[in-house]
Amino acid sequence: MENATTLKIIIADDEAPARNRLRELLDDIPNVTLVGEAKNGKEALALVEEQSANVLLLDIRMPQMDGLETAQHLQKLASPPAVIFTTAFDAYALQAFDINAVDYLLKPIRQERLQTALNKARALQPAQVLALKPLLPRRTYFSVSERGRVLLVPVADVIYLRAELKYTTVRTKEREYLIDDSLTTLENEFGDHFLRLHRNCLVAVNRILGYEKRPDELGEYHCVALLKDVPETVIVSRRQMHALKGLAG
Repeated sequence: MENATTLKIIIADDEAPARNRLRELLDDIPNVTLVGEAKNGKEALALVEEQSANVLLLDIRMPQMDGLETAQHLQKLASPPAVIFTTAFDAYALQAFDINAVDYLLKPIRQERLQTALNKARALQPAQVLALKPLLPRRTYFSVSERGRVLLVPVADVIYLRAELKYTTVRTKEREYLIDDSLTTLENEFGDHFLRLHRNCLVAVNRILGYEKRPDELGEYHCVALLKDVPETVIVSRRQMHALKGLAG
């Protein structure tokens, strides 16, 4: 039977030798149990929810979803695990971690250092994750809290983002989701992928088929953007017509 204070740990690293090394080190540490291994952040998030892990040993650089983006998505969980980053030398990242009191292990990882890190392991605070955001080039997924779980929606699948009161609607071909990011924040992060066609709507550039003018109830004409994969159209503000015409041209 497991000790009540046993830490449930998940390793996330795309390199098998690195995972093997951590597994061997954990074998010699009392009151810890390894409950899963992941090769990228997406797998790690699924394992964290499935296993209710206490600690995530998280590599910074991984394919599909790296450690920094994973840390952002973990904030959507009701009880996120403690995070200890693992990394080869990256002076810029380590300086940011030191300034913001984020724990990390420098590869090759030593037994004593791992033990110390586990002894003081704690969940990252939202302010710490926000401070690390400049290290992250751009998210590849949006994280959506839904019925107690975190759903990952690939940015590449999103057709448009529309501001709705306190939330933003994320529209894919299949359905809609709600996130709490503001349109301004999203435009700053994904400005080369989404085009603002109206004050409340950003549209994926590669989903715009064209535009047409349509009459309204007053008999005046307004312009709408025609979108790929969905029946909806998006009204285009006059000030954004030049951007839309530039795409068509």
